[in-house]
Amino acid sequence: MRGVLAFVFFLFAAAALAHDAPSGWRYDPYCCNGDGESGDCEMIPSRTVTVIPGGYRVTLNPGDHRYVTHAHIFTLPQRKTMRSPDGAYHLCLFPDENTPRCFYAPDMAY
Repeated sequence: MRGVLAFVFFLFAAAALAHDAPSGWRYDPYCCNGDGESGDCEMIPSRTVTVIPGGYRVTLNPGDHRYVTHAHIFTLPQRKTMRSPDGAYHLCLFPDENTPRCFYAPDMAY
């Protein structure tokens, strides 16, 4: 019984750490640490994303994401990309600005 209660507590704690995207949907708890003001998940400008064979290239500069302090180029595979329900791109950087943890992209129909 204690194991079940601990698991339920863990689920609620993980959900409490997640925060909502600006359009109202919730980032996955695994991806998100913090809240809407200090969290590591954030919508990024579409101009920073290029579709490439097998995935995406994300080119970020300071101002494109709250954690970014210098230029970054990330190559992110399609198989690890999560669906963005609001038609925008979102990136979660954790534990630091050099590590993309989760990337959300809109359906290609957008």
